[in-house]
Amino acid sequence: MHHGMAIAAILLPAAAMAQVHQRTEFRFTLDVEYRTAAPLFGAWAERQWAPDWKPEFVYPVPPNDEEGAVFRVGAGSAHDAVWMLTVFDLAGGHVQYALVLNQAIFTRIDIRLARNGAQKTDVTVAYEWTALQPEAEPHLKSLMKSHAGQGAEWKTAIEAAVRKTREGAK
Repeated sequence: MHHGMAIAAILLPAAAMAQVHQRTEFRFTLDVEYRTAAPLFGAWAERQWAPDWKPEFVYPVPPNDEEGAVFRVGAGSAHDAVWMLTVFDLAGGHVQYALVLNQAIFTRIDIRLARNGAQKTDVTVAYEWTALQPEAEPHLKSLMKSHAGQGAEWKTAIEAAVRKTREGAK
């Protein structure tokens, strides 16, 4: 009987933590055809449109965007995170990441891509955050606010990178 109470006391805080879970979503349409746009949502390819994005691949080496890829971002910083590319299905229009930020926040990023005519790509990005400790809740809420306007930023950055690549190829 005494042992049962100890287990309940250990489990209660974990049950209370489950409440600190948030989801946000944003959508945008790229003026870029699907076959060019879709690969740019891989972690390695993202470097083409996000100059501050510097993933350090643990697997595979050499780096490649593929399901199961593991990489680290911001090692030793306030944004230290270990990531996994859990889904990389370009034909099906689905890219997904799971990451742990500073051992405090678990995040899933789910990206859905769809052809919109011959020259456009519709993008839906959903972030789900779960605080792994109560102290992480304020950081989780600030992440939600900072990601709110990302659709327009991503659209601008991706379209500019594609234009630059095409101009360089001429």
